[in-house]
Amino acid sequence: MCCDSKRRFLLLYATQKGQAKAIAEEICQQAGAHGLEADMHCISEMDKYNLETEKDPVVIVISTTGTGDPPDTARKFVKKIQDTALPPDHFAHLQYGLLGLGDSEYMFFCNGGKTVDRRLQELGARHFYDTGLADDCVGLELVVDPWIDGLWLALKEALLLQKEKEGMNNVVDAVTSSPSPAPHVVHELNLSSEVQNLKLEDEGARSSDVLSQKLDDINLVAPARNTELSLVNSVPPVSQAALNIPALPPEYLEVQFHGTHGKNPHLSSLISEETTFEVPVTKAVQLTRENAIKTALLLELDISDTVFDYQPGDAFCVICPNNANEVEELLHILGLSEKGDDFVCVKVKQGTKKKGASRPQHIPERSTLKFILTWCLEIRAVPKKAFLRALVECTSDAGEKRRLQELCSRQGASDYMRFIRDSSVCLLDLLHAFPSCKPSLNLLIEHLPKLQSRSYSVSSSNLYQPGKLCFVFNIVEFPACSARPVSRKGVCTGWLAELVAPLLHPNKNTLDTKGENFSAEKIPIFPRPNNTFHLPADPSVPFIMVGPGTGISPFIGFLQHRQKLREQHTDWEFGETWLFFGCRHQDRDYLFKQLRCFLENGTLTHLKVCFSRDSSTAEVAPPKYVQDIIRLHAKEVTRVLLEEKGYFYICGDKKHMADGVSDTVLDILSMEMEADRLEAMKILAMLREEKRYLQDVWS
Repeated sequence: MCCDSKRRFLLLYATQKGQAKAIAEEICQQAGAHGLEADMHCISEMDKYNLETEKDPVVIVISTTGTGDPPDTARKFVKKIQDTALPPDHFAHLQYGLLGLGDSEYMFFCNGGKTVDRRLQELGARHFYDTGLADDCVGLELVVDPWIDGLWLALKEALLLQKEKEGMNNVVDAVTSSPSPAPHVVHELNLSSEVQNLKLEDEGARSSDVLSQKLDDINLVAPARNTELSLVNSVPPVSQAALNIPALPPEYLEVQFHGTHGKNPHLSSLISEETTFEVPVTKAVQLTRENAIKTALLLELDISDTVFDYQPGDAFCVICPNNANEVEELLHILGLSEKGDDFVCVKVKQGTKKKGASRPQHIPERSTLKFILTWCLEIRAVPKKAFLRALVECTSDAGEKRRLQELCSRQGASDYMRFIRDSSVCLLDLLHAFPSCKPSLNLLIEHLPKLQSRSYSVSSSNLYQPGKLCFVFNIVEFPACSARPVSRKGVCTGWLAELVAPLLHPNKNTLDTKGENFSAEKIPIFPRPNNTFHLPADPSVPFIMVGPGTGISPFIGFLQHRQKLREQHTDWEFGETWLFFGCRHQDRDYLFKQLRCFLENGTLTHLKVCFSRDSSTAEVAPPKYVQDIIRLHAKEVTRVLLEEKGYFYICGDKKHMADGVSDTVLDILSMEMEADRLEAMKILAMLREEKRYLQDVWS
């Protein structure tokens, strides 16, 4: 902790995909301009800081993952502060400000930050600055930027108050030997004037930042190449505005080439705190017909030679590579096509101005360039504004330089959202759109986030199929648009589809289609257990499953498991089971027609299906969506949930399905209980609290 103790604050971040870390680094970088020093650490590095003895203000930036969990890097920290033996004044000495990151598309918005915030308050810690909750659904920067702007004055005031408190303690000590109260009065006056000066200093600093940008940018305003707004072209008022752009992030890495001799690290080294397994794909089935809007595949993995264990309802992660053609294309644009198989060493640049600079953990110290671009960096990531700002310096064309400045500026925020974030534009798209932009390799490693593994719900039961693990997915498609001239498949789903192409048989949409063994192709996976999305511990408890489309995936595992239990324990009492399933067309994407088998053997008590795009000649139109069928069975749903203390599971798309199902359940509870909506909301909240209303959803 080498920071000036009078101007120091502790900066902690907890990140899952790198966003919280990037924001913390931005705060750390800006601190110097405000005369402050950030002592920055990942929240998992508990050997490098100690909140129990921390006297300086603490700033925490924390994201949320899964269904409202703190990120993996915060697990130990959260467990530590959740200790019920801690007294209510444990952190009474602590003053902090917290910035939570989340996505309002999900039920438990910013719950990682809220959990830490709430617990710190319970343990006596005090806010020196209001908590910020940033929403990735509409753009994190809408909250992050103003939150950081206001942070500096709050920090300075907190440090001055701390200084005043220490001074007061000194005065109290002095009073015991001297009757004069004058020192305290003078100190009070000095404090108020210092705070006022701080406000003026901060306002002056912000004004000079804006002024310098105006002077820097005034000669970069280029006439519009055409009048249509697009990724590469702006229109007034943005095209004529003086811009507030982010500070240029300091470069901190250097890349050295070391020939072609050596060996790449094992993929397991890319995953922290997890055990990885390379398992063969033994079966692949296309569940949808060729004319279906989406293509759904079922893959079966052989885990018999591993210690991989799971329960129905769990998820697991696939470690996937970037598309090989895109890697080659990127190498070509960077002028490194001949260097892809060369080994490179990535080290911290000597003399870098970046404080606490270190090689990113997901980048090997030594590997081939192609290994880094294939397995380590998310080259499909939507570029953040700090990356755009760095790309400005690598762009030679004045018009392109100006447009990149606009896209990373506050004035161009709506353009950034529309043409980059909402269009899922990636680095390759930008390099094609701005051909004079020639970034260095170290810049890409500094700014591209870690290539994330992809999570999938298990669609099988180890009890029903020992040594096998099945999962279902749609091949994700990104159609071409004005900002992205070529269509692309999802990073992982596209790779898996290509990998199992020899196993696929067209027009097969039953689960029992036999595929040929294809043990030569293996995929790396690791477990991702789900703490709550499991079958009721008591088999006599009834439950309802709602899973349209590939949302049915975990419920196949539920039903397989239940069927095997019924066979093994004929003397047990089993509760009734309901499944609500929906898809577009009965003959194209009814994924698991074997559901009828579960119905016939008694494993499934009630099966309710709907087809949203099929036409009907019936006098009364059949229900189109799962919400519609659930509404038709309002009394039964209420009985299962409230009278029989049953469970309600939802899996699938959140925005277009899960939210609608929740609204339907609220309507049903209100109607059947003859209660107002507020009372129904309380009942639903109770079900969630009791872990009887469970969701496994995605946006």
